[in-house]
Amino acid sequence: MISIPHKTKQFLVLLIKVLIVGAAFYFIYNQLASNDKLDWVQFTAKFKKNQSVAGISFILLLSILNRYFEILKWQNLASYLKPISVSEATKQVLAALTAGIFTPNGVGEYAGKALYYEKSETKKIVFLNLICNGIQMVLTVIIGIFGLLYFNASYNVITTKTVAILFGILIFSSVLLFSVKKLTIKGYSIERLIHKINGIPKKIHQRNILLGICRYLVFSHQYYFLFLAFDVDLTYLTLMAAVSSVYFLASSLPSFQFLDFAVKGSVAIFFFGILGVNEWIVIFVTTLMWFLNIVLPVVIGSYYVLSFKSSPQLSPKEREL
Repeated sequence: MISIPHKTKQFLVLLIKVLIVGAAFYFIYNQLASNDKLDWVQFTAKFKKNQSVAGISFILLLSILNRYFEILKWQNLASYLKPISVSEATKQVLAALTAGIFTPNGVGEYAGKALYYEKSETKKIVFLNLICNGIQMVLTVIIGIFGLLYFNASYNVITTKTVAILFGILIFSSVLLFSVKKLTIKGYSIERLIHKINGIPKKIHQRNILLGICRYLVFSHQYYFLFLAFDVDLTYLTLMAAVSSVYFLASSLPSFQFLDFAVKGSVAIFFFGILGVNEWIVIFVTTLMWFLNIVLPVVIGSYYVLSFKSSPQLSPKEREL
């Protein structure tokens, strides 16, 4: 095996850190600078009209709560391996978010968290992170389906026949998955996955679900309050149904974190266009949601990436001692 000098190794690690942070900021800048649909003149006029210290503080508080609930979720799941503090969970979540911003569906986030643990625990960390993100996806789908049904009942976006076909496909897929749960592919099966999930204490699962619900309520209502700030006059149920539908459909599409607002924005334009909301308002609200909940945490996470020190890997002899 080729031995790399310690100073060379340190330089390579520093170079990787700088490349990750540099790439993250480049993608953020590129998306904001190249979006010609952002009408800053209208935004400035609307902001001056409705600016409020209390209102801005409230929106920022919701962003903090959104990420805080995610941090608590990770702290809760990581406790299955070993207890970690909120500050340590914060470091891992924000650094992983930064590492995953330019990877498909945030795959880099899994590797980012695993780097804080020994190599022998990598699979367990990836599995726990899958559960952490999985429960959020399940909640988004469940709430989104109800929101989509309510929205469709009011505005007939798709026909009843199409809805019946979609539900039929969903039920068939679920039955098919459980009927082949013993089917093993490269040592993995649905039955084995369920067994591993059941191996985690119920208290951890219950807390994970509760925190996931709290997080969903926070970011969906942040979306709602931003639309109110832009003088969008719609009933609560209609607006929330549209928001939940947007998150449901946008989350189902493969994407990159740095393109999150573009994906959600295009889906949001469709739904809110039906409601008669101006396109520029939809674009700005979606961009602000992305900026507050992705960009700002990435800025903080960049510090943790640059100050990252890998956990020492113990040799077999050291483990015996």
